[in-house]
Amino acid sequence: MKILHTADWHLGRIFNKQHLTEDQRHLLSQLKNYLEETPPDVLVIAGDIYDRSIPPEEAISLLDDFLSKVVLGLKIPTILLGGNHDGQERMDFGSRLMEHAGLHVVGRATTRPAQILIEDEHGPVYFYPLPYATPIACRELFPAGEIKTHHDCMVQLVETVKAIHPEGARSIVITHAFIAGGEESESERLLGVGGATDVAPGLFKDFDYVALGHLHRPQKAGAENIRYSGSLLKYSFSETEHTKGMTLVELDAAGLAGHSQVSFSPLHDVRRIEGHFAELLEAGRVRPSDDYLHITLLDEGAILDPLPRLREVYPNVLEVRRKIIAGPGRTRTQDGLADFKKRSVEDLFVDFFCQVTDEALSDEQAWAFARVVNADKTIEETN
Repeated sequence: MKILHTADWHLGRIFNKQHLTEDQRHLLSQLKNYLEETPPDVLVIAGDIYDRSIPPEEAISLLDDFLSKVVLGLKIPTILLGGNHDGQERMDFGSRLMEHAGLHVVGRATTRPAQILIEDEHGPVYFYPLPYATPIACRELFPAGEIKTHHDCMVQLVETVKAIHPEGARSIVITHAFIAGGEESESERLLGVGGATDVAPGLFKDFDYVALGHLHRPQKAGAENIRYSGSLLKYSFSETEHTKGMTLVELDAAGLAGHSQVSFSPLHDVRRIEGHFAELLEAGRVRPSDDYLHITLLDEGAILDPLPRLREVYPNVLEVRRKIIAGPGRTRTQDGLADFKKRSVEDLFVDFFCQVTDEALSDEQAWAFARVVNADKTIEETN
């Protein structure tokens, strides 16, 4: 059996004010062509189908068009479940009617998990979609259980699966969660605070494959049979080094036989570039790019209207920043600063000066500032 595992489509996503519907349509068109040429036995979409609980009209239309062609036209059984971005109650509407066409939609977690049977030449394979559920929701479902964390919640849901699964049969769990040790990206919505969101990978050791959604980088989660497929597209500049795609899973009579990545070409890539303003303009005239760009300027002097001028050759520049200059003996990151409450007045002034002037504070200027600060302290002590 061949299973194409994908997740985190986030249809309707807006990236730095850029609507991504056409980018998503482009990818789904490639996916449809792939499904026509090399149809899998099952298509699995592991949550976060939409980017928000009430998606825009164009996102709903895009999904409807894709699923109609795949389920009704290509006759590929498709399993779709709710993630933390989805309006799970809305997703459940009409789900029982759609089962007869081969579309299995599971929006909310329940005490009676869906059991979807699909057979191959080796016999039955049971699929168990477990939608995203918070500890609060799980406490309502399992009032007798002591549920404080996401792991506690998942323990209860997995037990409902084990209670109905035929002994010895192959099993696939589909769920949307943060598995402990996973690598995060900036575009993922936090599920909670600290370790309370972590689910231990050992919980899934008895299943042949676990198709995960939530984390946007393709990766295994503790074991080869527990995997995130990653998101449909790059949805933040922290993902520039990701190789996006989907996971093609193969089962044999004994269970998981292997997996491989299926990649597609985005309409626009997401990249970071840096350089001096004049050099970047010249490079853009020679080799124009319509990728979504984060540009870091290395110039120290003032630049008049850099963003509109850069967009003349890079039309999809989404963000322009200046390189933050570090003062003597100090290091700074480009996108973040240390907790200001833990820093001295002198350090904070150096940061402020650099941001306003794009120049490092000289020794003479630092001495003048220190003299003013110390004078204020003397006055306070005298009073």
